[in-house]
Amino acid sequence: MDPIIIYIIIGAAALILGIILGKLVFAKNTQKQIEEAAQQAQKIIADGHLQAENLKKEKLLEAKEKFVQLKSDHDRDVMQRNQKLVDSESRIKQKEQSLNQKDQNLEKQIKDNEAIKENLNRQTEIVNIKRTELEKHQEEHIRRLEKVAGLTAEDAKAQLIESLRQEANTKALVIQQEIIEDAKLKATKEARKIVIQTIQRTAAEAAIENAITVFNLESDEIKGSIIGREGRNIRAIEAATGVDLIVDDTPEAIVLSSFDPLRREIARLSLQRLVSDGRIHPARIEEVVEKTKKQIDDQVMEIGERTAMELGVHGLHKELIRMVGRMRFRSSYGQNLLMHSRETANLCAIMASELGMNAKLAKRAGLLHDIGKVPDEETELSHALLGAKLAEKYGENPAVVNAIGAHHDEMEMQYVISPIIQACDAISGARPGARREIMQQYIQRIKDLENLAMAYSGVEKAYAIQAGRELRVIVEADKVSDGDSDKLSFEIAQKIQTEMTFPGQIKVTVIREKRSVNVAR
Repeated sequence: MDPIIIYIIIGAAALILGIILGKLVFAKNTQKQIEEAAQQAQKIIADGHLQAENLKKEKLLEAKEKFVQLKSDHDRDVMQRNQKLVDSESRIKQKEQSLNQKDQNLEKQIKDNEAIKENLNRQTEIVNIKRTELEKHQEEHIRRLEKVAGLTAEDAKAQLIESLRQEANTKALVIQQEIIEDAKLKATKEARKIVIQTIQRTAAEAAIENAITVFNLESDEIKGSIIGREGRNIRAIEAATGVDLIVDDTPEAIVLSSFDPLRREIARLSLQRLVSDGRIHPARIEEVVEKTKKQIDDQVMEIGERTAMELGVHGLHKELIRMVGRMRFRSSYGQNLLMHSRETANLCAIMASELGMNAKLAKRAGLLHDIGKVPDEETELSHALLGAKLAEKYGENPAVVNAIGAHHDEMEMQYVISPIIQACDAISGARPGARREIMQQYIQRIKDLENLAMAYSGVEKAYAIQAGRELRVIVEADKVSDGDSDKLSFEIAQKIQTEMTFPGQIKVTVIREKRSVNVAR
């Protein structure tokens, strides 16, 4: 509602109120009071009119200012929109000019390409004509050459290819031999340096174990007690320990025979207790053997823990520690398995250190590389694969697992330490005095070596010398040339390397000798 109307209403109300008051006062008061009330009412009305005028002026002024402000904002928005429209029109004009320019360039390029294409077609026709003429001249030339040489082009080509092939094979073999020899020389020097340093820094024992143990007695009278009535005691001992007892004419001695050193040790300790106690009968034998087995189990754990502590290999699972301890009572080709594993671990640590690799990880893998030889149960897996499976089962590092499984090339090598374990295992097993070989196996290996060389054409004789470390091959001079001798030596060495198993290395020497013999009579 308009403020002026409000003030007019207020004034009217005040006037009416004044009149009412005047009447009331008039009824009680004098005329003077009525006049004073009328004057006061007029004064109130005048003040109301004045305030209404002032308020009207203020509102009109505010409305004008608001209108000016809105008009200014509107003008500014209109100006900005107009500027944007101008800018957009300018950009559109530029794009149109650019597109027109591109269209002109494209039309020009199309015209140029058509001209080039026509030129290429003309040149292609010329080339085809010349090629046809050249082919005719070439055929005529070939016919003339065939007529002069008396050979067809295919025959001449075949002879030339065969000649080039033979020459290339000979040269390739020579180059291959030179490259291999040079690479071997450099690699051998560096490898020999590292291996010699590794071996020199490791002190190893040359210990050979047999499959028998001699148990000494104070007198031959004890043999009767050990045998027992009708052989009951000796049968009970053999059944409880799994060891054969050989009681012969050897004075004051009994021979314990078994391929398993752990069983022989249990049998030896059990016999020692039984003889010391003097009570030898089947029930007592079973009791003593059980106690001895428990003692050996405790001893196995102690050996495993002591070995791991001495080598600085920590965090091994208890089952792996027990397997390490059992290695003390196992042998491989006469070499004690625990000593071999300790030696391999030390060699691995030294070689890894020389190569700037993780020596602790290499030592761990070297210690565990043959745990597959001491399983709790028999299995069809090889000891390398079984060892890798056991190491993985008991939470070993993947690099250790791969090194165990790959040290006999039965698993692909995926880590750098794997070839180090393989090399150190070979060093420990092939060093002098480390292992023994059964005579029959040794003789068979020598025969296989000689037969392998004799299978080649042109070989007259073959001799394996230096305990199978060198193979001398004598060839027939009229069947094998000097170049063929180099090739034959290389092929025999490669075949030995791929088909035979041997310690160390084998040198192949091919001997070709031409003898001209005449007799004067």
